[in-house]
Amino acid sequence: MRTRKIIIRSFSILLLLVIAAAVWYATKAFPIISGYFAKNLASGIYLQNRTADDVVKEDLAEFPFSLCNYSVNDSDRSVSVSVWGFAKKKAIYRDGIGCTLINDLSEEEIRKQVFNRAMIKRMNPDSIAWPNGDKLTDTIPAELNQQLLKQAVTNVMQSNFKGKPSQTRAVVVLYNGQLVAEQYATGFDKNTVMTGWSVAKSLTSAMIGILVKEGKLAIDAPAPVPEWKNTAKEKITLHMLLQQTTGVSFEEDYTRPSEVTNMLFRNGDMAAFTAKLPLKHEPGTAFNYSSGNTNILSRIIRHTVGEEAYADFPYRSLFHQLNMYSMLLEPDASGTYVGSSYSYATARDFARFGLLYYNNGMWNGEQLLPADWVQQSIQPSAADKQKHYGYQFWLNGFSKEDTGKRWYPDVPADMFFADGYGGQDIYIIPSKKLVVVRLGLRVIDENKFLKEIIASVQN
Repeated sequence: MRTRKIIIRSFSILLLLVIAAAVWYATKAFPIISGYFAKNLASGIYLQNRTADDVVKEDLAEFPFSLCNYSVNDSDRSVSVSVWGFAKKKAIYRDGIGCTLINDLSEEEIRKQVFNRAMIKRMNPDSIAWPNGDKLTDTIPAELNQQLLKQAVTNVMQSNFKGKPSQTRAVVVLYNGQLVAEQYATGFDKNTVMTGWSVAKSLTSAMIGILVKEGKLAIDAPAPVPEWKNTAKEKITLHMLLQQTTGVSFEEDYTRPSEVTNMLFRNGDMAAFTAKLPLKHEPGTAFNYSSGNTNILSRIIRHTVGEEAYADFPYRSLFHQLNMYSMLLEPDASGTYVGSSYSYATARDFARFGLLYYNNGMWNGEQLLPADWVQQSIQPSAADKQKHYGYQFWLNGFSKEDTGKRWYPDVPADMFFADGYGGQDIYIIPSKKLVVVRLGLRVIDENKFLKEIIASVQN
């Protein structure tokens, strides 16, 4: 009898512990799950002009997002989501601004925000030659093997990852600046804006470069972050933020509640959230990839150019200079662009950005970035032991001689790339005169894809 009571009591305690753990997990994870769902569904509907059914089926059908319930309100252009009725989240769409999750501030406060963006009427791009417009030439450079190039693009469009279709949605290939190959999945075309995820980090880096060129920021000066004054973090420089060596404790793990998921889906001011995190390492001594660092950079841009100029700054100083008229950055609830993650553009416009870096920061004869910015951008920090990261760009690894030590062994050592979650990539390979864009739902075998593209260059 006593043994039975002990067993029942032990089972009851275990059950209570399981319930407590489940409640704790739900409290931490459900708002992230519903926040991710709401933000991405809203952007899919109102930026990409896709149906809710299509976005959910293609992008949000897998566990744990399959636990979500949602409603779309076209009258105020919003999406509301919950997980089994809990952790309700709402994302709203605003013209010229994109979609924003409601966090910390009220919906009314967010909707009252003013974004002073100059609306530019663009001429018909189909009548303007590439890269300023979309009119393409029919001739292909003689040193390109068209059959191999076409096969490489076809292969990646049909590729799989871990037994599932990678769902490549767009591929654009530039050779010596000329658009030589392009293909889209069904339902997507050259006018469809697609998410770049962390490609936004490279865009943010370019904006920092522009402010450096204008003399408004200095790379090696302490980063102008109000929360860091008179603290050990006051040593952190812009250089460290760009190279991800701030030492700030930040976990970039999307599979569970972490600093990055809490920042993106539970906080209205993402830069402030990150700035308040403690130091884990002495600044400049350790590499740690952090979306939080980039959002601090984005807020630094805001503070540097001022409130009146901020909303229009990325467009006036960068995107419209490159004729990237589809590009859109989305802000957090505080009004700061989510420079780490929320960028949308056509595949051609992402390719134009890659072409800027291929051309060493020059466009139409004008040096938009500092003359040495691109070279600085591809130098790793001494704290980065693998030598695989520069100024918010990934590098091909830490050995020019030993291909086995490169990120992609069959790709030249000079390749650098803007990389986003799920395999959103702009690859820049100067030695092969290539800029390659690949956008899709899941990652691909990037080494194989690039090896096949490179094989088509026969010079």
